[in-house]
Amino acid sequence: MSQSTSSGQVSQRGLIGGFIRLMDTASIATAYLAGALLFIGVLSVVHMVFVRYVMGESTIWQTEFTTFAISASMLLGTPYVLKTGGHVAVTVLPDALSGLPKFLMQLAASLVGLAFCIALSFGSWYYFYEAYAFEWTSGTVWNPPLWPAILPVAIGATLLSLQYVAEILRGEP
Repeated sequence: MSQSTSSGQVSQRGLIGGFIRLMDTASIATAYLAGALLFIGVLSVVHMVFVRYVMGESTIWQTEFTTFAISASMLLGTPYVLKTGGHVAVTVLPDALSGLPKFLMQLAASLVGLAFCIALSFGSWYYFYEAYAFEWTSGTVWNPPLWPAILPVAIGATLLSLQYVAEILRGEP
């Protein structure tokens, strides 16, 4: 199912290769969305500063919106971070190993990460359902519904779980 290329990388074909490519594409797409949300969050802070200190008026929605946008940005960007290996890691022991022991250690770490992300996905989708079904709101002056703020947690955790699966199938856990 996989074939070695001259560069030493493993090329995937068939269903598994299609899944890996799909997840890589989804991770890149959500990274762009995360960047846009981060930019919108920053613009919201700029607007808040302008309204408060230049116009001398109080703000209602900016702080909460910024928190939602930047949190969503962080959560939706996690699959891309995993895909590119951009996460912070202590690699003293894995770097000292090679071959099968190194692979098994990385696989075990990936499986633990996957288990955590699956549990987080399940919990966050349930939390999203409750917020949507019971029409939860933030309870602040702005009082927006909470489900739009919870949805990126569920999507981000689910995509991160699927990206873990893709990395394990790629053979680079």
